Amino acid sequence: MKKLILALAMASASWFLAPAAQAQARQLPDFADLVEKAGPAVVNIRTTARINGDRAGAPPGFPFPLPEGMDENDPLFEFFRRFFPPRQPGQPGQPNPQAPNNGQRGPGQEVPRGVGSGFVISQDGYILTNHHVVDGADDIYVTLTDKRELRGKVIGSDRRTDVALVKIEAERLPVLKIGDSTKLRVGEWVIAIGSPFGLDNTVTAGIVSAKSRDTGDYLPFIQTDVAVNPGNSGGPLLNMSGEVVGINSQIYSRTGGFMGISFAIPIDEAMRVADQLRESGRVIRGRIGVGIAEVTRDVAEPLGLPRAAGALVRSVERGGPAEKAGVEVGDIILRFDGRQIDRASDLPRLVGGTRPGTSVTIQVWRRGQQRDLSITVDELKPEVTARAGGPGQGGAQPPAQPAMNALGLAVVDVPADRLAQLRIKGGALVQGVEGAAARAGLRAGDIVLGVNNTEVTGASQFNELVKGLDRSRTVVLLVRRGDNAQFVPIRPE
Repeated sequence: MKKLILALAMASASWFLAPAAQAQARQLPDFADLVEKAGPAVVNIRTTARINGDRAGAPPGFPFPLPEGMDENDPLFEFFRRFFPPRQPGQPGQPNPQAPNNGQRGPGQEVPRGVGSGFVISQDGYILTNHHVVDGADDIYVTLTDKRELRGKVIGSDRRTDVALVKIEAERLPVLKIGDSTKLRVGEWVIAIGSPFGLDNTVTAGIVSAKSRDTGDYLPFIQTDVAVNPGNSGGPLLNMSGEVVGINSQIYSRTGGFMGISFAIPIDEAMRVADQLRESGRVIRGRIGVGIAEVTRDVAEPLGLPRAAGALVRSVERGGPAEKAGVEVGDIILRFDGRQIDRASDLPRLVGGTRPGTSVTIQVWRRGQQRDLSITVDELKPEVTARAGGPGQGGAQPPAQPAMNALGLAVVDVPADRLAQLRIKGGALVQGVEGAAARAGLRAGDIVLGVNNTEVTGASQFNELVKGLDRSRTVVLLVRRGDNAQFVPIRPE
């Protein structure tokens, strides 16, 4: 009887579990149809460089000569062999074993430079890929799934977004449908197609791990756990409808290989760049001439901000759009053209996407109040190297060390020549640091410009402000160091 009851129980359990297992099996994605349809529009991109005199004489398969004194018996030779493996003869741009120089590299000869991926976005041969795939290449070869290899021409390339547009002479090419990356959901299935390690049309799958990862000024990356390796760069990230939602671009790795985290450029951002590259060969971006930093919770609360949001202005370019608009160091930009700044990285993207010459309104938080300023966006120019010279240089030293206050700071008035040089109205020049201020990272030469929402006009006024502080609460100092300013939270002792 016991055996009968046990058998019936097991049968009942199987009866209940079987539908659940079947339902789970039905929910598992099948990528076969998707890959079959999208695969033909994904291409392999091979780049080469032409040898100059410095690279002549390299061993076969190596794009450069080995370091002086190194041969195949050197332990480092294995490193070069692994990362720059000798290529098979007979391929375009590869050494010919029957050549008079026995495969040695000669000036003007093509050598392999790298392998990447791309995908066709128009039937007449426009291809999207990464900037770093084609950057520095002398020649580009695009291999289609039908084994045709065509020369590619770079129409335009943008380093800031890592997007490049390549053109091949072909017609009636299969194309990928462009999707909407803003509709992606965390946990959604996605796939990547590319050429990892040169293995054409390799398919890997995973899910969207996160959205809007800030790893650059102009890109809120899509994070996935899709396996991406060297050679996948420039290939498409596809949703389950077969639409491109991103361009596989980066991985997080401590080894150089895939470790479970990869990043893709949102296709919306990439297409905006591609459209400009197609029209003019370059990308035009706006600028307002400020250096910014994140607003932390420790800073937001003492300043009276309802939440930690916005972009802290650390520096203002002299004569730039922000200075002309009245933006000051220590301002927190809350809105740009009506759009909210949640994180500091939001501002460069919004400004960069604004046409130069456009007049917009920015909302700033200054000494406990919101202010609206009108600013005219300028065109982004090449980055300017910061001037040499550290904080505290150029000012006369006082004859005696001033007394320390409750924050652990000994301060004096800022010399007049320093005020004129830095274009500031006042402040307190730090001469000595100890205790809480030292632990917070302040140092001699820093200039204190503000305490919470109060402007510092001089050393004595600053010390009086410190005396009146509630020692049970954190205070934030607006500190100028060199050309930049930063809010520094400190608890009085």
